Amino acid sequence: MTQFEYSPSKHVPFRDKEVLARVRAIKTEDLTKHPNPDYRIRIYPDNEMEWDFVTGMFLRIKRASDEGRRLVMIIPQPWPMYRRVAYLINEMNVDCSKLYTFNMDEYANEDGVIAPETWPMSFGYALKKFFYSQIDPKLRPKEDQMIGLTNENLADYGKMMEDLGGVDVCYSGPGWTGHLAFIEPDCPEFSGTLEEWKQMGPRVCTLSPFTLAQNSLHGCFGYSGDTGMVPPKAATIGPAQVIAAKHRIQSHGISVQGTVSSWQRLTSRLVMHGPVTPLVPESICQTLRTDVRVSQTAAMNIEPTWDVGY
Repeated sequence: MTQFEYSPSKHVPFRDKEVLARVRAIKTEDLTKHPNPDYRIRIYPDNEMEWDFVTGMFLRIKRASDEGRRLVMIIPQPWPMYRRVAYLINEMNVDCSKLYTFNMDEYANEDGVIAPETWPMSFGYALKKFFYSQIDPKLRPKEDQMIGLTNENLADYGKMMEDLGGVDVCYSGPGWTGHLAFIEPDCPEFSGTLEEWKQMGPRVCTLSPFTLAQNSLHGCFGYSGDTGMVPPKAATIGPAQVIAAKHRIQSHGISVQGTVSSWQRLTSRLVMHGPVTPLVPESICQTLRTDVRVSQTAAMNIEPTWDVGY
């Protein structure tokens, strides 16, 4: 017997075997080809991914400042790289008084209580530590212009963006499930048809076990597989906020501590070249004006390596 047939586990959100086989077979050289010319995929050397993110965000902030206009951004978890954006702001003396940022998500507990920015593992805490506090006080926006999700503002979070004239750019990157922000493909809070799903706004949702596993590898949780440390729920923007943004930057470049091990390799192919479906939330960007950055590691061919274990 040379063949062994099986279906993906019921725990896997997207289980179409034919689609999975097709995207799994996409070679590196074909990854940048896409039928939507506004969905622009580019592969970067691994060591340029963070620099591209930092310089791209800085230049966007500087252009808006130079033109005296408001800039509204939805941003992902404020990792330490935001310190580098702040460094460039300070070096170039960029006035950020008209900058508004919205965190795309935040952890919540089983009762839907959203983590406060005083909790060291929260994204609100990281925003203030790695970005806001690093900007020279004379250049900073007002503190209430760097905004995170709370139980008090959750219901109005989308409207807050609209009241500022809309979001200029939304930064994102797929999680293990293909989630966008914490919009999970298999949570009851985001169930519905594609058209219904596209109109959904911010809410608290249940995190996938895959997301718990992914985030247990993050440094703030000890990068040790401690899934019990990761909160069970999260507050998040909805698909409506991503779709309404004037532009999107999508990044695919997560590996395990700088190795070639990357759970994102298959997920990225599914996001970029699979069907547009709530079962792969980040796939909605295929239909929208989006600049897509893919690291060489994430773009590697998917094939067995028999002499390597984990």
